[in-house]
Formats: sequence, C-alpha cells, structure tokens
Amino acid sequence: MKLADTPITQHDFDGVRFYLKRDDQLHSHFSGNKARKFMALLEQPLTHIDTLISYGSIQSNAMYSLSALAAIKGWKFEFYVDHIPQWLSDNPKGNFRATLDMGAEIKAVNEFQLHPRDYIEQIRQPNDHCLVVPEGGRFKHAEVGIKQLAREILSWTRYENCSEFAVALPAGTGTTALYLHKYLAPHGIEVVTCPCVGGAEYLKQQFADLGESSFPTILELPAKHHFGHLYKADYIMWLKLLKQTHVEFDLLYDPMMWQCLIPWHTENSHKTLIYVHQGGLLGNESMLPRYERKFGLTPLEES
Repeated sequence: MKLADTPITQHDFDGVRFYLKRDDQLHSHFSGNKARKFMALLEQPLTHIDTLISYGSIQSNAMYSLSALAAIKGWKFEFYVDHIPQWLSDNPKGNFRATLDMGAEIKAVNEFQLHPRDYIEQIRQPNDHCLVVPEGGRFKHAEVGIKQLAREILSWTRYENCSEFAVALPAGTGTTALYLHKYLAPHGIEVVTCPCVGGAEYLKQQFADLGESSFPTILELPAKHHFGHLYKADYIMWLKLLKQTHVEFDLLYDPMMWQCLIPWHTENSHKTLIYVHQGGLLGNESMLPRYERKFGLTPLEES
C-alpha cells in the first residue's frame, strides 16, 4: 500500500487562489493526516503485536483509520470512548459505523468515572502484545509520515515559479502542523494553522509535549469556537467551499480554518497558498444531518 504522492490541484475560493494537496485521495481507508500519522505503523512488521488500542471521540477520524490498520495487520482493535449516545447505537453513522464494520470493539467507560486514557492504564492494563496509540495520533511515530508529506510539498514547490509559499491546515492535536513546520520552515515555507480543539495556548502545550520548540503560525477566530458545536457560519463556509471548488471538505475542521485564513490572506496575498486536505469525509455522514436538523438548510443552499 503506497501512502504518498497525492496530486495538487488549483482552485479559487472567495477571491483566494490556492493549491490543494489532495490527501483525501490517499486511500479509501487511509486518507488525510491520519494516513500520514499512521504510515510508520503500517510499514513496521510489529510481529509481537496482536491488539491495537486507542481512545477519543465517538466520531474520531483516527478511530476509523486505526480500525483499518488493525484489519490489515490482522490485529484486534479496541477503542475507548466516554459514552455512546443511544441514538447513535441504534442508528450507526459516520466513523462510528465504519469502525464497527471493520470488526472493532468500541467500548464506553463512563460508568467507571474515568477518562478513557486512565481506564486503559488502570483497568485494561495493556500487556507487551498491545500497541496503544494516543488520541488523534499525537505521538512521535507520526513524524515519519508527515516528513514524507513535507518532502512531497517541497518537491512540488521546486517546479513552481513563485517566490514565497505558505502551507495551511487546521489543527486538532496539531501534530501534522507541527511536523510540517519542522521540515518546511528551514526552506522558508510558513505553516499556518488554527486550534479547532481548545485555544492557542492549549495548542502550544500540545506542540511542546511532542518535544519541539519552534511552532507554526497560529490563527484564531475573534470569538471562542467550541469543538463539535454547530455553527451556521461553519456550514455556510463548507457549502461555499463545495460549490466553488467542487471538492468536499471536512465539516468539523476546515470551515473554521477558512474563516481564519481569508483575513490572513488579505495581509499575505503575495504568498502562494497550499492547503492540505485533511480527509475525514466519513464524519460528514453524521454532521450533515445535525446541521440540516438545526438550521433547516440543504446542501444546495448557502444561507
């Protein structure tokens, strides 16, 4: 399985010309930043491992990618969440549905009054045959695949007649943005991101926990943006992106990034913008009905 060399396509959005690194096209089961993060695990033999364990949200993109990784490796996969809503259990959608289809076990730990991470450490107690992946793939192993992504971007820029480049992508754990910055900054390429989970200070702490001291540029919205909440502005931005670029983006992360990016571009229009597609499109399967129920909008409407 080759997880590399995705195309770069040109687009215009609200007066911003940009290039799109199509990491959503990596593989049907591995796409976006999760494929890059887990590439090292896919390539290593790890013959002593028989069980893969992780934790996070019930619609985590990482959950689905890890379930596919476990299936390929022939491992059992356990994923721990705080709770599973009854409506989702009765009618599985999105990453939750796809992960179950891969044969994974998704276990709720709320009755133990422990964070899933603590439940794994204190009660599950993995042995030497288990591989535990932190939430969202925020670990040093991720650097291998993201370094490869940086190489691909650098290779492409060498053939473009532009003086300055900037690479943009939203941040959950911030792992992808951090390692892209590590390998692109020495070549004069700015990496721009925004914190979709928590604020700028929380994101900086996530960066520091990975042992790095130089960070990408962090943009923020004027008002606090709560992760997983529904915002009409996000939905309208997502629809506009779809209509103008003819590319589907992730509803949870990309609309917030573009709301930060458009004003940033006003001050940095001299830079050639490369946007890294994060994949995560399975999550739209569950997000879209929520938006349509709350705002009464359809994918053909902008407001």
